[in-house]
Amino acid sequence: MLQAIDDFIWGLPLIILILAVGIFLTIRLRGLQITKLPLAIRHIIANEKDGKEGEVSSFGALCTALSATIGTGNIVGVATALVAGGPGALFWMWVAALLGTATKYAECLLAIKYRVVEEDGHVVGGPFYYIENGMGKKWRWLGCIFAFFGVGVGLLGIGTFTQINGITSAVNDFFDPQNAWTVSLFGRDYSWTVVIAGLVLTLCVALVIIGGIKRISSVAQVIVPIMALLYVGVVLVILLTHLTEIPAAVVEIVESAFGLRAVAGGAAGAVLVAMQKGIARGIFSNEAGLGSAPIAAATVKTDEPVAQGLVSMMGTYIDTIIICTMTGLSVVITGTWNIGLDGVAVTTRAFQLGLPFPEQISSFILMVCLVFFAFTTILGWNYYSEKCLEYLVGNRPGILKGYRWLYILAVFIGPFMTVSAVWTIADIFNGLMALPNLVALVALSGVTVAETKKYFEKQRN
Repeated sequence: MLQAIDDFIWGLPLIILILAVGIFLTIRLRGLQITKLPLAIRHIIANEKDGKEGEVSSFGALCTALSATIGTGNIVGVATALVAGGPGALFWMWVAALLGTATKYAECLLAIKYRVVEEDGHVVGGPFYYIENGMGKKWRWLGCIFAFFGVGVGLLGIGTFTQINGITSAVNDFFDPQNAWTVSLFGRDYSWTVVIAGLVLTLCVALVIIGGIKRISSVAQVIVPIMALLYVGVVLVILLTHLTEIPAAVVEIVESAFGLRAVAGGAAGAVLVAMQKGIARGIFSNEAGLGSAPIAAATVKTDEPVAQGLVSMMGTYIDTIIICTMTGLSVVITGTWNIGLDGVAVTTRAFQLGLPFPEQISSFILMVCLVFFAFTTILGWNYYSEKCLEYLVGNRPGILKGYRWLYILAVFIGPFMTVSAVWTIADIFNGLMALPNLVALVALSGVTVAETKKYFEKQRN
């Protein structure tokens, strides 16, 4: 039953709704995500941090948001989409990202405009606050629904169980694939690599998240650029050593996207599958429209909502247009999407075939990338879910500190969790988060357009 609900929520209804909002905002903002792209890049480089209010720099907030979005989905999710939908799925990921960039811009602009400064000076914001303060107090119930789902997503799976499970599985597959060294825990045998990796990761998570947003942001500013550059650098080696094959791969992606390379299912069926898998994976990867990134954006030291909107929208470009594209190209070029593998095995095989290194070294590089990607996702989702809880219960330090320890406990037991239903529930909550946020983005689109016009008029004058 849970799987049926999950398939429905992450099926056509949510995909169509998120795409429709992206198209609507793209038209109302006159393609701002393309025309103002150079300005957005300049804002990232400037790294504004001298505003009157806020807790972190604009670059710090972007890295915090990227820490949650750049995760196993960029490595495993892309491969899964290509296996299920063919190379054309990557094209539809690009479409989702291009439209999602306008959505990300709007939600992060509104996060700054309607954020709240608490009595103790710390800044809070996100969809729940622009719902309540932008749409009116009578809509607070909608903000509470978003916050409830946000807590569920962070604590029940996306931020804890699935990520730590992914890390320990990757480490175990590399160091002890035959489970030669095991210990009996909770009535089952586990490899010592799982136990040790779980303990080390739990300690690292605890050391970071107990320090709150400032420590999460400072760690994210170091780890996110390094891990992204490492992964991009490694995949660049694959692409540069197969440079002559890239044009053919791009042609295959485009032709597959429109059913020109359709096989048994017919052209129309192939296009629909490629669209659904590609768009769903693109949305799930960059989280545009889900309402998570605005929670981090609201803490920025800036007085300009539009400027932060421009910086935050770059997260979608970095996550999907750059990192997911590089993963997809490496999989298409090496042909590992069509050899009977699935999940991380697809990308692992692409690295083994594409890199000019021994297979063991290629596997180790991918394992390291997976570990860091998943670790930063744990950090980012802790902050998101904690802010959702704070909206529900108020600024009560005792409860919030207790929640952090509960989150750490969830990370600790994650490697030993085998109940797939827990992960399915978290997946459902993740999709349901989008609904209140999308309602608010449409309702407040006039505010977004007005703020954008006012900002650029001021820049011209």
